[in-house]
Order: sequence, then structure tokens, then C-alpha cells
Amino acid sequence: MMGNIIRDDKHGVEVYYHTADSVWAEMHFGSWMLAYINHGIPFMEENFKKVERHNDSDEVFILLAGEATLIIGEELNRIEMEPHKIYNVPKGVWHHIFTKEGTSVLVVERDDTHDENTEYLYVNK
Repeated sequence: MMGNIIRDDKHGVEVYYHTADSVWAEMHFGSWMLAYINHGIPFMEENFKKVERHNDSDEVFILLAGEATLIIGEELNRIEMEPHKIYNVPKGVWHHIFTKEGTSVLVVERDDTHDENTEYLYVNK
């Protein structure tokens, strides 16, 4: 586990929750990684510099609270996210996410998604 994730055991069930204002907190379960994205500098539209793509794995985003926009493709298409909908970004698709104050997004991807199998494309705004 990384970030500010608290584990609580309830009758043999592991319960995890994020308690702090950190931008990124992640948990690893076998071959999966779950993370919370909270609003912060890396996800502010005015700081946008690059999109990324994962070559070996899809990445799933679920808006839990607030406002978020997925940026997709070299064309930088915008998808305004709706709460509790599942947005699957297939492997090989360029993407980034913008958030606003008070936003929390759940991210799910394979645990072995790292810089070695991720590419970055710097963009001109």
C-alpha cells in the first residue's frame, strides 16, 4: 500500500479507505492496483503537458465525487465524466484526466503497469 490508505478489519473483511488530501493513494491486490486520484496540481488543466498510454493493460476510471474530464487521443478529445459510471481506457489509447476542487476518482489497472510499458506524448496547448 502507498499513500494515505487505512485498513480496518471487520469480521474478517478488509476495509480500506482514504482519509487524507493527498493527490494519489494506491493499494495492490494480487495482480491489480486500485488508486484514488484527488484533485491536485498534476490534474489541473492549466498544468497539462502530456498524455500517456499503457501498452499492456487497460485503465479504468470511476468518478466518485466532484468533476473530472478524461482527455483521449492525440486529438485531445474531452469526455466529461459522470459519477459512478465506469470509463475503460483500452490499452494503447492516449489519455489524461483533469479534475476540479473536491474531486475523487477511483482508478483500476493491472499491478504491472509501470514506466516500462507506458509511453508519454508531450502536447502543445
